[in-house]
Amino acid sequence: MTNTAPASDAPASGLLSPYSPGHLGLSLPNRIVLAPMTRFRAREDGTPLPVVADFYAQRATAGLLVTEGIWPHRRGQSGWRIPGLETEEHVAGWRAVTEAVHARGGRIFAQLMHGGRQGHPRSRLLGDVPAGPSAVPTPGPLHVKDGKAEPPVPREMSVDDIRTAIDDHVAAARNALRAGFDGVEIHGANSYLTHQFLADNTNLRTDAYGRDKTLFARELVTAVADAIGAGRLGLRLSPGNPQFGMAEADPAPVYRALLDALDPLGLAYLHLTDNDDYPALADLRPRWSGALIANVGENHGPTTREQGERTLAAGVADLVSYGRAFLTHPDLPARIAAKDPLATPIDMEHLYTHGAKGYTDYPTMEEEAEAAKTAEAAKPEGAARVLSGAAAR
Repeated sequence: MTNTAPASDAPASGLLSPYSPGHLGLSLPNRIVLAPMTRFRAREDGTPLPVVADFYAQRATAGLLVTEGIWPHRRGQSGWRIPGLETEEHVAGWRAVTEAVHARGGRIFAQLMHGGRQGHPRSRLLGDVPAGPSAVPTPGPLHVKDGKAEPPVPREMSVDDIRTAIDDHVAAARNALRAGFDGVEIHGANSYLTHQFLADNTNLRTDAYGRDKTLFARELVTAVADAIGAGRLGLRLSPGNPQFGMAEADPAPVYRALLDALDPLGLAYLHLTDNDDYPALADLRPRWSGALIANVGENHGPTTREQGERTLAAGVADLVSYGRAFLTHPDLPARIAAKDPLATPIDMEHLYTHGAKGYTDYPTMEEEAEAAKTAEAAKPEGAARVLSGAAAR
């Protein structure tokens, strides 16, 4: 159910309207969502670094924060220094993050990201070859902890492996709640395990999981929903997304069937990316009765204020997730309210390094204004005006 303010008090942007979705037991102050983005700010064992708490707390004015992808178990680790939610150290590290976000009035979901075929022995704590639905490698080369390498041919998952992967997600989801997260998002998009089961070229199986490409996703979502409650669970999907060599010749029948099966569960939300070849938002919105988060920047330029407003106005989504614009503008809702151009560039040199630089050092509008004032006062003519004004007082 949407909270609608009186017309005279309506915000200038639909993105700033409050929202209280029926299945999600949270009241959101706006419809702006921080999209999940891998940033490699974890220790080698997968524990998030202290600076991660600063990053998410800075962005706590979003309606909802979704973390970067977190591996549920080292069996699903896709890259070096990507965080996990397997151990007590991981839980403690994420608890520092959720406490920092909640202290600023924010709401945060943990995204669980099992790599499936994604990964390399040189970047995995287990040092083993990753496993996926079928023995189909990802396109290379891959970035590994000590350089680049050709991708390995993944091991085809057995049915026992599939059951274990589902159990790993359930355990990690429970760990997420122990760490203080408001909920969990399953990463079923962008070439990771669940997407690999849904896609044509990465699922060549002849068993039940190949004959029905939605089966793994349905079993996984149902198991996690049973464990933590459907109202605490979101799902991200990217129908037809070709990243990392994924191929889906006709996504519509697969994803329509998946949503028809999952909609009755009453999940917290569906997080859906659009596609140039398949307009997933327009096609699937009528099949989803709960909250829907749209991501319209995948494989395009950063999402603008105007694009977000058009998406809401078109009725294909209830909320809009922002990635790159939120990286460089920690106060994104305030900037959208001020119609800021969102033009701060990304520090590409430090995007995937491991410290605060290029991560938590982007200024807010207030900090920019204060810096400009200080710089003006430091100029000879500016300093003279300041002294003159002081003398007049």
